[in-house]
Amino acid sequence: MFTVRCSKIQLLPIEKVAAIYCALTCVLMVIMMPQLVNPVGMLLMRVEWLVLTLAVITLSNYLKGLSFQRLADKYKVNPFNLSAFLRVLAQMAWLPQWYPDTYEFNRSLPNMDHYFAAADQLLFDCQPSLEFCQALPGMLWSEAFNLGYFSYFPMIAALTIFVFFLDRQKGNFDRFHRVSTLIMTAFFLYYIIYIFLPVAGPQFYFQAVGVDEILQGHFPVLGTYFSDHTEMLPAPGNSNGLFNTLVHMSQSAGERPTAAFPSSHIGISTILLMLSYRYAPRILPYLLPLWALLCCATVYIQAHYLVDAIAGLISAPLMLWVSRTVVQRILPRG
Repeated sequence: MFTVRCSKIQLLPIEKVAAIYCALTCVLMVIMMPQLVNPVGMLLMRVEWLVLTLAVITLSNYLKGLSFQRLADKYKVNPFNLSAFLRVLAQMAWLPQWYPDTYEFNRSLPNMDHYFAAADQLLFDCQPSLEFCQALPGMLWSEAFNLGYFSYFPMIAALTIFVFFLDRQKGNFDRFHRVSTLIMTAFFLYYIIYIFLPVAGPQFYFQAVGVDEILQGHFPVLGTYFSDHTEMLPAPGNSNGLFNTLVHMSQSAGERPTAAFPSSHIGISTILLMLSYRYAPRILPYLLPLWALLCCATVYIQAHYLVDAIAGLISAPLMLWVSRTVVQRILPRG
């Protein structure tokens, strides 16, 4: 059985990875306490994660003997596997809470966007994040790229659910736990980078500096400006489009001036392709076009510099290798 014992509670692999990340960042909170702007909120978020995790474990164990049993009989799945699916879902659903937490760590550190905007200018003799959306302003392009960007979390869900049902047919759910844990570990590796590398991205940096200044090749140092400024550029593309609106709404709700380099959208989605190729090749043709649109969208919607996008692509194989190494060390058969 693919579980890890923690006292009297059996932690699933994904839960243990999340617990390790939570513990590491708690230590970092203690070290950085004088610089943190909202340590109470950060601590409460971790308490909420712990309560959620314990509650889902308790609930899933209770449901194994009740309503889950009927579903298990119908779909020929062991009740443990259905309850484990619920627990994996809970951890992945909590990812949007861990993301803005990186901002709480790095908001007191000197911003580094001027280096990355200057790198784009040096390498491409322009600002691709400004040029791209202006070159393709039509509804079709805007909706296609925003569809790709919006597909990020649905792609993750699609792969993990697909692998779950593949494993259901075999009666062995090790592959499902392995894939979900590798995805989660890769996320946390990117988040660790973002904690120590405060890059906000064009949509925040260009708004703060002014597009005219950027076009003139001026990339001023902003220091800790983003500690209390989170204004973004107006969303590019056709504002009447459905997916443009959905992306804008999701960014307005949870986007922070953090996590630009390297692009985890590209990194994680590339990892999804690699995991799909190995564990679920039948879903790969459906993920590929969404991945291509997503890669373009990161620059088109001005979430990332082009160097961020390239770094996301290059970093993906490395992140997957590190994730496999970490999982193998902390989890038997990981």
